[in-house]
Amino acid sequence: MTAFKLDIDGDGIALITWDMADRSMNVITMEVIEELSALVDKVSSDAAIKGAVITSGKEAFCGGADLTMLESMGAIYADKVRKEGEVAAAQYVYEESSKLSQLYRRLEKSGKPWVCALNGTAMGGGFELALACHHRVASDNPKTRLGLPEIKVGLFPGAGGTQRVVRIMPPADALQFLLKGDQLKVDRAKAMKLIDNVVPQDKLVETAKAWIKAGGKGEAPWDVKGYKFPGGLVYSKAGMMTFPPANAIYRRETYDNYPAARAIMQVVYEGLQLDIDTALRVESRHFAKVLRSPEATAMIRTLFVNMQDLNKGARRPANVPATNLKKIGIVGAGFMGAGIAQVSAAVGLNVVLVDRDQETADKGKAGLHKAMSDRVMKGRMKGAERDALLEKITATADYAALKDCDLIIEAVFEDRKVKADVIKKIEAVIGDKAIFASNTSTLPITSLAAEFKDQKRFIGIHFFSPVDRMMLVEVIMGKETGDAALATALDFIRAIRKTPIVVNDTRGFYANRCVLAYIQEGHLMFLEGIPAAMIENTARMAGMPVGPLSLNDETGVDLGLKILRATEADLGAGAVNPGMKKLLEDLVEKNQRLGRKNGKGFYDYPQGQPKKLWPGLAELSPKKLSRDEVEAIDVEELKQRFLVAQAVEAARTFEEHVVTDVREADVGSILGWGFAPFTGGALSYIDMMGTKKFVALCRKLEAKYGKRFAPGKQLVEMAEKGESFHTRFAPKKKAA
Repeated sequence: MTAFKLDIDGDGIALITWDMADRSMNVITMEVIEELSALVDKVSSDAAIKGAVITSGKEAFCGGADLTMLESMGAIYADKVRKEGEVAAAQYVYEESSKLSQLYRRLEKSGKPWVCALNGTAMGGGFELALACHHRVASDNPKTRLGLPEIKVGLFPGAGGTQRVVRIMPPADALQFLLKGDQLKVDRAKAMKLIDNVVPQDKLVETAKAWIKAGGKGEAPWDVKGYKFPGGLVYSKAGMMTFPPANAIYRRETYDNYPAARAIMQVVYEGLQLDIDTALRVESRHFAKVLRSPEATAMIRTLFVNMQDLNKGARRPANVPATNLKKIGIVGAGFMGAGIAQVSAAVGLNVVLVDRDQETADKGKAGLHKAMSDRVMKGRMKGAERDALLEKITATADYAALKDCDLIIEAVFEDRKVKADVIKKIEAVIGDKAIFASNTSTLPITSLAAEFKDQKRFIGIHFFSPVDRMMLVEVIMGKETGDAALATALDFIRAIRKTPIVVNDTRGFYANRCVLAYIQEGHLMFLEGIPAAMIENTARMAGMPVGPLSLNDETGVDLGLKILRATEADLGAGAVNPGMKKLLEDLVEKNQRLGRKNGKGFYDYPQGQPKKLWPGLAELSPKKLSRDEVEAIDVEELKQRFLVAQAVEAARTFEEHVVTDVREADVGSILGWGFAPFTGGALSYIDMMGTKKFVALCRKLEAKYGKRFAPGKQLVEMAEKGESFHTRFAPKKKAA
């Protein structure tokens, strides 16, 4: 065996240690399923074995299924559809994808007691293994997380997870746990009855064995005669108080865009009316169906396979040795600069935070203290952790403090003159090997680098706000940027545990070009007289996390006006829409509505209350529609406009070589601005529809609404040839 080690002690208790030799973390593969199956047979058939304890030889217990296995299953399915037909292909997926569920049920019904000794994190199929065991003990490791996060990659727990969870806790709690994909600390998991005991690490296996010795039974509660569901039956008073509102919440949160979320609702509802074996078969059938869906295929590819590639350094120059970053300089102690300081200090980097005077620099650090103190008050952070983090940050007005920094990031105002002045001050004090990065969100890096003598060391590192929560960082290559600067930027991003995409220089780069297309579409709809509430709601129906007007408030309505005016100054009046310009001027200059930062933008933000659309908005629309005209609006077309406006812009950036890797285009679109995750990203959305259909839709929208929907030459050519982005531009994998 290569994945497991078997030891049987003098009491006849088998200790099975899961420790895959070729992996840093245990994952479920077909080989693991075969080996574990043999062990289940051994334990159940050997009269000398009284029971079994399964644990891990690694820091974590299991990271879940190897999703590349499921991805390849999807490829085989597509091939079988072509060669053998849909029925044979679907049967193949069902048989292969249900093997793990059947194995866990065999373990559960083996007649011998099984205990899972969770020494560390257990996710997905790894935690489903724990749930199939008759007793679960976890170590008191504060880093341990337990959960079923499959929903986040377009799947749901398909190895018995939905049916066992809903038999452990009331259905309302089970649905919330399954649909959110939360990762729980051990004390929370114990309170939810998902595990039975928490003990010190050095007592873990001993405690697990003691349960078997004390007469622990090899029978699950739901296999015992007289078992009752913890939340009562579906058709009971409790059931009626759960499922109708749960369905309404599901619709409100997903707009039925996610097949896996719908499947969770269905298998829980149906499973509670069936015996466990039938319920497990129902779960397996739904899992096989979801696995074959285009949404699951796209989400697995983007949010697991491709994101993993990028996090492991798929775009890092191989010729540059690993950098050993110890000290970071950040110039600009505002909201963005302070956020970068926070995430850097959180991973142990020393940070110098510089601003124009000591008071402003101190104010930036004080803001972090307040934000983290709020987290301490809510029990999300310990006071000692906050203090240790803040100790790593030195706030100063003295640029000389940057002299021994390995990487310096400027995060000052989006003003070319201000940035030029700061660049000169920094260059005067830093070493000749230090890397300089600008956090500009729109200004071309090459033009900013003109102020810096050694342009090979100049790069763009664009963070998204709020820095501590947004997982994407956009790295922008200037024309002269060298490999050392790129490698340093990527090493820094990996150190702060974020996902990088590398793009080439242009106004707005990749993310902001697409974001602005989304926000612009919302503005133009508003100028057409479409009610603001309808704009926001249809955007969410299309799959966007927030509407374009709400997003504009978050990014800053005043920033939007600054970007528009900078574009006009650089490219001429024809480059901006006069109606949009007037709308933003009316909001910012006539009504001082800057966005969320000053409590008023497209929305009002009353203290301690939910935000509400500003009643005065209607007065700013140049066109008023009657009720009949509003009711006649094609909602489906509005949804298409939102997604197509962004996707066609993403395709343009790809054609222009701004973004050069399909993985980065898709991952960047979801992590950067929340492009409908169920599509797998902006280019995956085009592939899912098919380039031919997408170009036809672009032409239709172009004829009705203008050239912003015009498909590029490359896209038209791909449509004519029937090509997709992920086949024509499939990335070459690095050698392992």
